[in-house]
Amino acid sequence: VEKKGCLLCFLSELRYLCSNQSTKDGRQMDWLGSLFTVHSSIQTVVVISLICALGLALGKLRFFGISLGSAFVFFIGIIAGHFGLRVDAQTLDYIETFGLSLFVYMLGLSVGPNFFGSLRHEAIRLNLWSLAVILSGTLMAGALCEIMKIPMTDMIGLLCGATTNTPALGAAQQALLQMSLPTGGAALGCAVTYPLGVVGVILAMVLLRKLFVRPDDLKARSDAEEDHTYVGQFVVINPALDGKTLAQVSAMTHFKFIISRIWRGKQVIVPLSTTQLHTGDNVMMVITDDEVEAITLLFGKQVETDWNAEKVDWNRIDKVVESKVIVVSRTELNGKKLGRLQLRSTYGVNVSRVMRGDITLLATNDLRLQYGDRVTVVGEHDDVEHVERFFGNAVQLLNEPNLGSIFFGVLIGLIVGAIPLNIPGMSAPVRLGIAGGPIVVGILVGSLGPRTHFISYTTRSASLMLRKLGLSVYLACLGLDAGSQFFETIVRPEGLLWVGVGFLITLIPVLLVGLVALRMGRLDFGSICGILCGSMANPMALTYANDTIKGEMPAVSYASVYPLGMFVRVIIAQMLIMFFT
Repeated sequence: VEKKGCLLCFLSELRYLCSNQSTKDGRQMDWLGSLFTVHSSIQTVVVISLICALGLALGKLRFFGISLGSAFVFFIGIIAGHFGLRVDAQTLDYIETFGLSLFVYMLGLSVGPNFFGSLRHEAIRLNLWSLAVILSGTLMAGALCEIMKIPMTDMIGLLCGATTNTPALGAAQQALLQMSLPTGGAALGCAVTYPLGVVGVILAMVLLRKLFVRPDDLKARSDAEEDHTYVGQFVVINPALDGKTLAQVSAMTHFKFIISRIWRGKQVIVPLSTTQLHTGDNVMMVITDDEVEAITLLFGKQVETDWNAEKVDWNRIDKVVESKVIVVSRTELNGKKLGRLQLRSTYGVNVSRVMRGDITLLATNDLRLQYGDRVTVVGEHDDVEHVERFFGNAVQLLNEPNLGSIFFGVLIGLIVGAIPLNIPGMSAPVRLGIAGGPIVVGILVGSLGPRTHFISYTTRSASLMLRKLGLSVYLACLGLDAGSQFFETIVRPEGLLWVGVGFLITLIPVLLVGLVALRMGRLDFGSICGILCGSMANPMALTYANDTIKGEMPAVSYASVYPLGMFVRVIIAQMLIMFFT
């Protein structure tokens, strides 16, 4: 009874304080209201946290089978801004910049290991589709400018908002100022079309998936998403190989292969480069799946046993040779070439495969190890134990993200983004900005970091959390800033016209190019979504794509087209001002 009475007294006192009836020094205290209305660092954290919490919670709800995920934070921010929630402008700009920089850097870092591999196969194609979206949207904006009699100074803002590209708006405003033209219309146009620019890309992806996507279109068709390693058992029948060492056999062909064990009658051999092959030997080999036929011709016969099933107990194949997955946790091994470690001669073991994230790589001599790689080691028990200590295998160390390298990467990314790039004919230098710089540096660190012995490893869960954290606070700030003028601009005479024009500029090019790319059948739907989001500079739509499509292909293709697409849009914005005003 006493506890219940104390709780009632506390609730009564809390209601008393919140009802503005308490005074101190003759002044009213509204301590709860001040957390949301009085500008301070605490008030900023409270408002942004409230917007993020509500947006992320409501983003899980499904409307007609569709959930917006983190993108819903943006719309909660607009509503909050409309109803008068305000935070200090400078603090808001800081949080928005930090959130976006953190998000795009972690995105670049996560796709970096596979980025240049995918570029060799698909870079030109992906960027051509991205340029098709950009050019079709620009041409449509020019046509609507003539049809609707909208001044180009306003239309450039509508185009930047419809394509969610604030760096392009900044470049356009600089060009307008240099030509002594007003910039207010461009800013308002961008503010009013920006929210529907987010929605338009998401809506286009939803329509494409509901109406045109087939089940096969959801399967990744990029080499970066597939495991091309193949485990096979072959019998040496070719008399030309009899008596040849493995080093000599390797020199006879350009194919790359790893032999993990040899069965010679009842004898089990852990092969070295000096091990000789004899007719009748059975060899266990790891190769790429497109070289199976060629290797079969070289050795003579393939044993029809499926060694590529998900669950194979490699340690029950024989009692002599053991197979173990070991984690590379020694920092000094980061960036080392596998061949230079001399594992066969020093420890008597073979490394057959290397797993890096979700990708399985063939353990060739020129493969550079990365901190956090999982290597499959084959050898006798004692030898495997020795090489385990060499690699470290301290799994607990990998559970802690390397925050120092993350902050350093963001720092370098912002510096790169601020570098002015002078292009002949442009009135102002072009910059990659707070989004372009960090994503480029993230890609370079993720892909080339091991070559410079820079440790950028972070766990998948930590990477996803930091990406979602950065994006959520960025969307909350963006929505809060846009919400203060959004509804007021709509009720203006030209407001609804601007909204409609911006929505058309967003939706139609994305739908048309996405449908054509889908019907040509050479790209999976995840890659197409990444192209559409990257060409529209839309990280919110990318989040929706990542939440609804399995695999990393949306993020990989987004990172592939985003830098060039953003750069082209900045240039186009200035060219439109220079030649059509």
